[in-house]
Amino acid sequence: MKKNIIFVVNPISGDLDKSDLIESVQEFADTNNVDLVVYETTGKNDVKKIQDLYNKYSPERIVVAGGDGTIKMVAEAMEEHDVIIGILPAGSANGLSVDLNLPSTIEENLKIAFLNHYIEMDMICINGKKSIHLSDLGLNADLVKNYEESDVRGFWGYALQAFTTLTESNEPFVATITANKETVEHTARMIVIANSQKYGTGVTINPNGAMNDGKFELVILKNLDLFLIGKIITGNMPIDTEDVVIISTDKATIQTDYPVSFQIDGEYCGTQKLLEIHILHKQMKIAIP
Repeated sequence: MKKNIIFVVNPISGDLDKSDLIESVQEFADTNNVDLVVYETTGKNDVKKIQDLYNKYSPERIVVAGGDGTIKMVAEAMEEHDVIIGILPAGSANGLSVDLNLPSTIEENLKIAFLNHYIEMDMICINGKKSIHLSDLGLNADLVKNYEESDVRGFWGYALQAFTTLTESNEPFVATITANKETVEHTARMIVIANSQKYGTGVTINPNGAMNDGKFELVILKNLDLFLIGKIITGNMPIDTEDVVIISTDKATIQTDYPVSFQIDGEYCGTQKLLEIHILHKQMKIAIP
């Protein structure tokens, strides 16, 4: 008997046409004796529609072509179900696939998404919203907001906005952080809430992070001068410096002295003054190399 796999495609992610990708996936499914159910997201009731498809077809896997936002949506739709999620990176933000060391070719990714083993991965809950990868307060969230509002896409879009964001950035904020039964205060330019190690650009921000250890890290960047930014971007994230503090925990509260820009998994979420954060241990099964 053939097994069912649902293929969820975000047709607009990464500004790429997906018709060739859908064709490749269909061919791979036919070759491997899999019944493929293709669903293209519309931004309207996607979670409910994916749940209905799951109930109808009882797939053993759901393969997702999109960025971090699409993967997170599928994970939320499937949180009551025991199903493996395979990833075909195809978004403008593919942070999770970078962190999982997924290969760059579609052929290799198809084998992993359809056939490989998996890890049980944590998620983070922040003010009731789910994060699968990296969220942050401060400078990078400002950059995400500026990027979303600009017309220039891709690397140069980010580079342009990074320059603008740095030159126009707000004052440092004061954060009162409660974690591991301790309360500390730090003046910061940016606080990363990290379930994993790297941004989608490949930059490592949380060198000791693991996605399945029941913990997340708060990476507090007190100072973000060009020297420190240069170190981070070139892969020499300094963890033994006064400019960077890392707290590992399963629950935390962050309170800031004024509303600070905040983003979850590459999506700008406005400004926040209070974040309530806790880990959701082993929330989803993700196929890995």
